[in-house]
Amino acid sequence: MFYSHQIVYASSNYQAAEFPDSWEIIEGLKGNPGNIQEPEKQEGFLLKKRKWPMKGWQKRYFLLEKGILKYSKRGADKGKLHGCIDVGLSVMSIKKKTKAIDLDTNNNIYHLKEVKSQQLFDDWVSKLRHHRVFRQNEIAMYPHERLLFHPSSHLSPNPNDSMRQVQSFLCTVGHQINPPPVIVFYLDFSLGSQQVPGCVSPPASPHFHTSHPNLSTAEANIEEAFAFLDSPDSPTDANRLQEDFCRLANNSESLVSDRPPGSILGILEFPEEGWDLPDGSRPLVHQVSNESRISIPESMSEFFDAQEYQLTSSSSENEASDDDDSYISDVSDSVSMGNAGSGGSGVQVARRRTTLPSPQPSSSSVSLWNILKNNIGKDLSKIAMPVQLNEPLNTLQRLCEEVEYSELLDTANNTQDPYQRMVYVATFAVSAYASSYHRAGSKPFNPVLGETYECDRPDKGFRFIAEQVSHHPPVSACHCDSNNFTFWQDVQWKNKFWGKSMEIVRMGTTHVTLPAFGDHYEWNKVTSCIHNILSGQRWIEHYGEMSIKNTSSDACQCKVTFVKARSWSSTVNEIEGMVTDTGGRVIHSFFGKWHEGVYQGVPPSAICIWRANPMPVDQDQYYGFTQFAIELNELDAALKPHLPPTDTRFRLDQRCLEEGNIEGAEEQKQRIEELQRGRRKVLEENNVTHKPRFFKKSKDDTWLSSDIYWEQRKNPRFSREDFPVLW
Repeated sequence: MFYSHQIVYASSNYQAAEFPDSWEIIEGLKGNPGNIQEPEKQEGFLLKKRKWPMKGWQKRYFLLEKGILKYSKRGADKGKLHGCIDVGLSVMSIKKKTKAIDLDTNNNIYHLKEVKSQQLFDDWVSKLRHHRVFRQNEIAMYPHERLLFHPSSHLSPNPNDSMRQVQSFLCTVGHQINPPPVIVFYLDFSLGSQQVPGCVSPPASPHFHTSHPNLSTAEANIEEAFAFLDSPDSPTDANRLQEDFCRLANNSESLVSDRPPGSILGILEFPEEGWDLPDGSRPLVHQVSNESRISIPESMSEFFDAQEYQLTSSSSENEASDDDDSYISDVSDSVSMGNAGSGGSGVQVARRRTTLPSPQPSSSSVSLWNILKNNIGKDLSKIAMPVQLNEPLNTLQRLCEEVEYSELLDTANNTQDPYQRMVYVATFAVSAYASSYHRAGSKPFNPVLGETYECDRPDKGFRFIAEQVSHHPPVSACHCDSNNFTFWQDVQWKNKFWGKSMEIVRMGTTHVTLPAFGDHYEWNKVTSCIHNILSGQRWIEHYGEMSIKNTSSDACQCKVTFVKARSWSSTVNEIEGMVTDTGGRVIHSFFGKWHEGVYQGVPPSAICIWRANPMPVDQDQYYGFTQFAIELNELDAALKPHLPPTDTRFRLDQRCLEEGNIEGAEEQKQRIEELQRGRRKVLEENNVTHKPRFFKKSKDDTWLSSDIYWEQRKNPRFSREDFPVLW
C-alpha cells in the first residue's frame, strides 16, 4: 500500500512565480524515505540544445519513466536511444520566462525547452519534479540498487548471452590476425557515487582497452558487443557478469599499477591451435607463462608511451552513435622543430626555479554549494570566491601559457608548403589547452583593471605583454612578438554554473602572423567544462569546432574538432583536424589528444608533430602546474626594477598564496578588490572612462598593442610614469 510523502518543490532562494527571469533550483527529497507511488509516464517532444557550441536546438522525443528521462529522434524510433538522464541524480533548475529546463548530471549539461505552450512546460516541470523525488526515494530506500535502473527489455540483453557473444567476437577477431594477438585489457567497473550506467557519461561505463594495434577496425564493434554492460538487469546479474570476467582474466597476477581502482585486468591470448567450446567458439586463454610475463611491461602507461599508441575517433556527434570509427594506431615519432626566433643558440638563459615556495593548501573547508547554489545559470566572473579556490597565477599569466609551445610557430615560419604551415599553426592552437589538463581543481586570480604582465623569454625567442583593458565586461588583451611570428588576442570569459558543472565560453579571436610569407591566421576558441564541481575528482574537457583561416590567402582552410567525451569510447581529450584546399579536398589530416600530442597522417605511418612537455614530479601537490607555469610568477631581483608597478608579480594576494599564507592572501585579496571599487567609483563620479596604457581599440573593436611597452621599458621610463595604486 502506497502513501504520500513529503515533496519539496520550491527552491530555498528563488520563487519562479515572483522572479520569472531567474533560475529556480528544484530541491528534491526531504525527510525520511518512504513508499511513494510510482508517477505516471510523461512523453513528448522537447527542444534539446546541441552540445557543440553555436549549433542551435534539436527536436527530440523524450520519455520520462521511473525517474529516468530517455530521448531519441522520433517517438517510433524505439531501437535508437540517443541518451538517458537520471533526473534523481541531476541538479535541476528551471526558468519560467523562457520555458527552459536544465539538468546537470556531472558529465553532461542538458538544456531543454518547451516552446509550444506554458501549460505543456508546466506539465513537464511537474512530472520531472515528481519523478525526481520518486527516484531519489528509491535510491534512499535501496542504496545497493542506486546505480542500476531498468531500461526497456529490448535494450537489456541477457548478460550471460552477451558474455558469450563478446567472447565469440573476440575469438573471431583474434583468429583473423596473424600472428594471433595477445590482448591486454582492463574492464573498469568503478562507478562514481553519482554516476549511473546507461547514461551518457564516460566514467560511468566500464571501459575496454586493448593493446594490439591491428585491432584498429574492431573497436567500434567491441564497444557495441560490450554495450549490455551499461544496464545489467539486477545486482545479481552485475555480480555474475563481474565473476565471468574474473574467470576469463583468471584474476591476473600481471596487474598494471595505474589501472583504475575497482577494474579487472587480464592478458588474453588466442592459441594457434585452439580448441572449441561446446557452442563452436574458441575460448580466450589467459597468458600466465613466465616468458609472456616478461614481454608485458610493468605499467600500461609505459607500454603506450613506448609504442606510441593513440586512441582516436572520427565522430563529430556528441550523442550516442552506431558509427564509431575509433581506432588504435601505431605511429612513429618524428618531431622536428625550427630554431627559436630571436633567441637562437648561445643565449644566456636565466636560471629559473623548478618548484613553488609552498605546496597547495587544502580547500576542503570551503563549501562551494553555499557559494554557488544561488548562482545557477549566472556568470561566475562577477562572484567573489574564497582565496583557497585560487591558484597563484592570474588570467593574464594563463594567456601567456598559450605560447609555451611557440616553437611550432617558429617551424611554421620556416615551412614553404602553405598546407604544412597550416598544420603547424593548428597544432599550436591545440597546444594552448595542454596546461589545463591538471588544473581543474583551482581557478586563476581575476586581474584588476589596469593590471599588466610581461614575459621576456630570449631562450624561446619571444616577448609577451598583457593588460586587463576592461572590467565590466572583463576583457584581457595580450601581444607576443618574435622574429618568426606575432601573436595577439583579446579574450572575454563567460563562466556559468549549472549545478554540478561549470561551463566556460571564451569569446574573442586569436591572431597569428608569419612575416616570412605575410600570412595572417585567425581562429576561435572552443567551449570548456569543469565537471564534478561540488564532489569527486574535478576534471576538465574542451569540446567544439575550431575554424582556422588565413585571411591573407584562401589557398587552404583548417577545421579542428575537440571531441566531446562519449560513453563507451576512448575519445576523452581527443582532437581531429584536417587541412583542405579551396575545393574542399583534404590535403593533410592530423589527430591526437590536446594534453598529450598531435600526429599527422594516417596510422600506422603517422608522425608526431608535437608532444607536451613532461610534468614536474610533484605537480599534484603544486596546483598541477607545468614547469613553464612554475616560472611565470617568479620575481627575480634583477628583473624587479624593470617592471611597471602594475605587473602581476607585485600583486600581494597572489604572492601570499604562492608562499602558503592563506590568511594573508584572503586579507590582501579583499583589500585589492576594495581599492578597485574605489577607483571605479571615482571614475564614474567624474564621468571618466578608463584608458588602457599599452593597448588601443581598433576599428573592429579588437584590442591591439600600442607598441610602446618595450620602448618605455628600455630607459627605464616606468619609474618616471604615474601609475594607479592597484595594491
